[in-house]
Amino acid sequence: MSKRRVVITGMGAVTPIGNTVEEFWKGLLEGRNGVGPITLFDAKDHVTKFAAEVKNFDPSLYTDKKEARRMDRFCQFAVAASKMAIEDAKLDVKNLDANRIGCVIGSGIGGFQTFEEQFETYMAKGPGRVSPFFIPMMIIDIAPGQVAIQHGLKGPNYATVSACATGSHAIGDAFILIQRGDADAMVCGGAEAGICRMGVAGFNALKALSTRNDDPMHASRPFDKERDGFVIGEGAGIVVLEELEHALKRGATIYGEMAGIGYTDDAYHITAPAEGGEGAARAMAIACKDAGVKAEEVGYINAHGTSTEYNDKNESAAIKTVFGDHAYKLLVSSTKSMTGHLLGAAGGIEFIATTLAVKNGWIPPTINYEVSDPACDLNYVPNKAVQRNVDVALSNTFGFGGHNTCIAVTKYKP
Repeated sequence: MSKRRVVITGMGAVTPIGNTVEEFWKGLLEGRNGVGPITLFDAKDHVTKFAAEVKNFDPSLYTDKKEARRMDRFCQFAVAASKMAIEDAKLDVKNLDANRIGCVIGSGIGGFQTFEEQFETYMAKGPGRVSPFFIPMMIIDIAPGQVAIQHGLKGPNYATVSACATGSHAIGDAFILIQRGDADAMVCGGAEAGICRMGVAGFNALKALSTRNDDPMHASRPFDKERDGFVIGEGAGIVVLEELEHALKRGATIYGEMAGIGYTDDAYHITAPAEGGEGAARAMAIACKDAGVKAEEVGYINAHGTSTEYNDKNESAAIKTVFGDHAYKLLVSSTKSMTGHLLGAAGGIEFIATTLAVKNGWIPPTINYEVSDPACDLNYVPNKAVQRNVDVALSNTFGFGGHNTCIAVTKYKP
């Protein structure tokens, strides 16, 4: 039995380099840098004092002000990006079968800022002063819940949690739900707002963040020999996936086809990737097989590319394992060099970047690439976008716990 084809018909983004898909994509091609000093809290006592924050975000543009005050920042991002994606897809839920339209949105940490604020209240004033909205603001699955309430989506609905692979797991699950006939359209992706006192302190304790406080604009430098850790970012990337015939019947705009998904785990270490990127390689191979494409057909990989030594070397090794000599003909770039690392939302915005690269024939660069590393010897599209027509592209995301995902996107062909 043939699989149902799944296409991408809507996109929404809130990112450190723009709060619409258009601004985000333009920023990627321009090599715009979203990193700067932390303004969301006083970071003078933190080891790292910079991040990739979302700027000029007004949640009241996307939901009622009173409702917005009852949402954590991560949920506000999810609601905003979902509204953009649904409007972009022109998905008129009231005139469709709402029971067959669902929502899967994940977050790596969820309502971290709400937890901090309410714990302070608890410590200062006692348990009786904790907000009745504390739990529904904090829990990760409230994001798809709020989106479903606002748009009347009555199909499959839940959240994924797999650290930095979360957004891709959400998109992958939505893809599978449509393929097997459980839904005709899905709103899916990731949202994160982890730039808070405990978030930055925690990643500092892990020694995962860059500490280039004297030069934050050059701190996120994936695959560059002088990298010293990742830059924490925030935002959301949400898409509408749709069964092909459903999309054609509506006359929807089709950005591209989601053709395959690969899930694996390293079963190796709580934070470090497996030697040689063994799990990542298997995820890429599975995604290609699921999409029915040969390795030499892949033209671009949007890399996980965190700007940490362990990730960059092992991801490069994994690409060489899967693609052999073709690895050196591929274009590989890390858009985290511009957006920072959005943790659970990374898979969402990077899926959008991958889709637009296939649709538009432009490959976003890896900025801040200055010093080559012998262990990272692929074409990382250094510093400037390049024009290249590609029919097949992959989006890699990996997470603490050894979670690996790879999504295959192809140019839409009727």
